Amino acid sequence: MNIKDKNILVVGNARSGIGAANLALRQGAKVCIYDHKSYAQWDNAMQQEICRMQDIGITFCLGETVAVGEFELVIVSPGVPLEIDVIQDAKEKKIKIIGELEFASRFCKAPIIAITGTNGKTTTTTLVGEILKKYNSHTYVVGNIGKAFSEEVLTIPQTGVVVAEVSSFQLETIESFHPRVSALLNITPDHLNRHHTMQNYCHCKYNIFNNQSENDFCVLNRKDLYFEQAKERIKGECIEFSLTDIPKRGSYLVENNLFENINGKENLICAIEELKIKGMHNVENALAAIAIAVAFGVPVHIIREALCAFKGVAHRTEYVTTKKGVDFFNDSKATNTDAAIAGLVGLSVLEKPIRLIAGGMDKHTLFEDWINLFPKYVQKVYIVGETKEQITRECLEQGYTSTQMFDNFKEAIVTAYTESQEGECILLSPACASWDMFESYEQRGDLFKEVVNNLEG
Repeated sequence: MNIKDKNILVVGNARSGIGAANLALRQGAKVCIYDHKSYAQWDNAMQQEICRMQDIGITFCLGETVAVGEFELVIVSPGVPLEIDVIQDAKEKKIKIIGELEFASRFCKAPIIAITGTNGKTTTTTLVGEILKKYNSHTYVVGNIGKAFSEEVLTIPQTGVVVAEVSSFQLETIESFHPRVSALLNITPDHLNRHHTMQNYCHCKYNIFNNQSENDFCVLNRKDLYFEQAKERIKGECIEFSLTDIPKRGSYLVENNLFENINGKENLICAIEELKIKGMHNVENALAAIAIAVAFGVPVHIIREALCAFKGVAHRTEYVTTKKGVDFFNDSKATNTDAAIAGLVGLSVLEKPIRLIAGGMDKHTLFEDWINLFPKYVQKVYIVGETKEQITRECLEQGYTSTQMFDNFKEAIVTAYTESQEGECILLSPACASWDMFESYEQRGDLFKEVVNNLEG
């Protein structure tokens, strides 16, 4: 992609936008970053980053109107809705618009493994990354996890491999993005505040298959509600994973053992008890990772070694500490009800009453299935964020009354601890995004851990 001397507008001054701007500058483009937040609204660290980028030639339009017509290409960050005025103005002027994922992929020489899904993609991507690192030392884990693709792409050799976690937001703006192996783990209602309908959301997810050929691989969850619909969209070889039955070609669970039969021969990978990550949702993530790795050509013994050593990821049912006999777990990554259900059911193996801290940004979803589990597992729910009144109301409608609303996140944690008894758990598992109160789910989880670790023992 030749962008030398072209005027490029990057929309969004977060990690992906900054990565895209730096990449474009290194390719000889003239770069401007637009963001609706003014300079004064950024914290000190970001203000210093803005000054650094200005020093190397990147210009900024922060908190003010931008003349879109001056630009030949618009690169949009994944967190930016496509309905905002700047993007609509660019569309009206017929200026090319692509996302950061698409932009970075055009400079990538290595094969790409791309993983999407409503739930489990961070754990699965991290696990696949660990497996691939044992197979190829030049493995780069990028995308909707850790570093933006554009930050890393110029350092990735042709002999390397990219493992990318990709979101519906990123897939919304692809054109030629082409993974060697794609994986769609599952689809359940999420991000409807942005995509508006499930049909729109599903089609964004299906975009992951768009540019694959019959020589590529597509990994699908055989038991997902949208499995058949997704299968109709794929062009590559279909590899399936399942917790409940044996696919003709895929990975599966039989009598608490994980197997694969992708290349015409059944291979035992490991037993459930050998996994350090607990819960059936993590067994399913492991099966997906097995299918992806075998499809890419990783030997079974390497998969087994990495799988049995994997301890999970931060912010996903992450044990924090124990104080006065109370265990604390950080599941801030549970940003929708299905993820929160998985966290709650996974933690139930401890057979301890759970005090649940929940709530956050309103993504226009319902919480009924999650709340149905409260009488069985949850001692009390401490609710924060934009959704606190909705969650409380739905709890009362279902006859669950042990709830309390808070305006302050720290106060909810302290109250849960004060009311807890020895032998209980306190679980942060919000079932909501974090952006009403935090910059990210990581920041929310980090604050939870900080508050917990500073509680009196």
